[in-house]
Amino acid sequence: MALDLEAKILVEGLNRIQCDIIEVDRAIEIMCSCFDEYKLLLTIPGFGPYISAVVLAAIGNPDRFQNMKEIIRLAGYDLNANRSGKKSNSAVPVISKKGKADLRYALYQAALIASSSNRYFRAYFHMLLQGREREKGIRTKMRVKLATKLLVVAWTLMKKKESFDPRYIRLKTK
Repeated sequence: MALDLEAKILVEGLNRIQCDIIEVDRAIEIMCSCFDEYKLLLTIPGFGPYISAVVLAAIGNPDRFQNMKEIIRLAGYDLNANRSGKKSNSAVPVISKKGKADLRYALYQAALIASSSNRYFRAYFHMLLQGREREKGIRTKMRVKLATKLLVVAWTLMKKKESFDPRYIRLKTK
């Protein structure tokens, strides 16, 4: 009897939380739809309402960034290496993670979706992996690289006020 009551209360609480999430998502979508850039971001494969809203909120005015290095630093995707002492010659660069963690997370999720569902990004992802498939953690590293590419594409679209064009991926042909 007590367990049934507790289960019922938990289910009702979960249902309320799910309704609240839906309501917040709608409110975010309504707020973001006022911005032309939001509609442009939605044209990028892997970008849905949530990811587009996160990118829009992080970048804001795209003209405040002078170059792509600044936008990459915003997300914490810029490379740095710990170079002290004897290990300075063999230090392996890693992403700094000094930027916006929520932006990095959203872009990585977009990279996961784009690398599996869009033929252009899938081809780009496999091009990055070519010859390195057996390296430990290489798929994650290349998805981070793809996430960085998605960020630069998003910033470029916002600056130029254009929809996504697959030519932005710049696949290298042999």
